[in-house]
Amino acid sequence: MKAGAVDFIEKPFDKATLLTALGAGEAVLQRADARLDRGRDAAIRLKALTPREREVLDGLADGLPNKTIAYDLGISPRTVEIHRANLMAKLAVHSLSEALRLAFAARDIEVS
Repeated sequence: MKAGAVDFIEKPFDKATLLTALGAGEAVLQRADARLDRGRDAAIRLKALTPREREVLDGLADGLPNKTIAYDLGISPRTVEIHRANLMAKLAVHSLSEALRLAFAARDIEVS
């Protein structure tokens, strides 16, 4: 019945119910804005990558192991490791999970 609405209020309603619904709506908007900001920041950081490093990151985000990424790109697994180390340094992240969070955040705004 809500069809994407924050709340459905029937008449007659009291002020507390209305204020609660407005507060919930504001919270939803703030979360959406924060997600959009993270996505924009991630997209800016990913622009520092070379096209090959971006391909390696996309393969990692798809859950592929280094050997499969290497085969798909026609390079050696060692070269994938080098690209992976370079992209981690350029993105200023310390773990693969941090790099993947950036990749997923950037994908979220590309889809929107």
